Amino acid sequence: WKTYVGRQETDRELLSLAMSVLGNGLLEARRLEEALSVQEAELSLKRRFGAPEESMLGSQENNLDDKDFNTKWRRWDKCSMCEQWYHSAVACALGWACWKTYVGRPEADWPRRLAIEVLGNGLSAAAHYDDALPVREAELAMRRRLDTTEENILNTQSNLATTYARHGRMEQALRLREDVYSGTLKLHGDEHRDSLIEANNYAYSLLSLKRFAEAKTLLRKTQPVARRILGDSNETTLRMRWNCAEALYKADGATLDDLREAVKTLEETERTARRVLGGVHPLTTG
Repeated sequence: WKTYVGRQETDRELLSLAMSVLGNGLLEARRLEEALSVQEAELSLKRRFGAPEESMLGSQENNLDDKDFNTKWRRWDKCSMCEQWYHSAVACALGWACWKTYVGRPEADWPRRLAIEVLGNGLSAAAHYDDALPVREAELAMRRRLDTTEENILNTQSNLATTYARHGRMEQALRLREDVYSGTLKLHGDEHRDSLIEANNYAYSLLSLKRFAEAKTLLRKTQPVARRILGDSNETTLRMRWNCAEALYKADGATLDDLREAVKTLEETERTARRVLGGVHPLTTG
């Protein structure tokens, strides 16, 4: 809001979006009276300029090519200045803002389909797992109903597996993780970014169920590929290294060499994460 409050009121696209993000952020912080005032001001602005039900910013995206659409869409979940993904309350506020922007669209429209994913991601990022679960399940049902690509369905299943895990449904999450990893390997091969992300997700589920040997075997195989393909500073690579260290030091019968390797890996990963992601990022803070 501070970024755009100085704009002319006629620049309603950015002002309306900024107001929506501010209002959702206040709701997230349970500052209800302030949130109500902001939302009333947003509604007044839209009525004063005769805005349609869907925002002007949202309606433009039908006319963008794939590259422009992806660039424009990323504003909902990634900072354009630091290139880092939003997290915690900011991600939640933007998730609600995105959903409010596109919920009036027909269900088959791509922005409407993607908006429900952004909402689910935002709710999960703010640890609102009870709210995220029905959103994830509704998204998966929608994608199956609309016969979208296997890649999109796998991505939605991956998000649902994360939400299951947050609910403590670890066995269910693991089964889904295994299916998603297998499906992604068949679709993309073992050196694709998505395959590496799903390998790490599968390993994390194994760790959660104390299946340390299986997790270590998987990560020993995939971590060198991630470092080569994605780079040592990539967030997925950092998470892989963190999980591999955990598999080493938590395993029954861990040797002194295992413990030394785990400590070295954790120290290196923490330094890199702090340099690349900053001191307040969830990965850096543990």
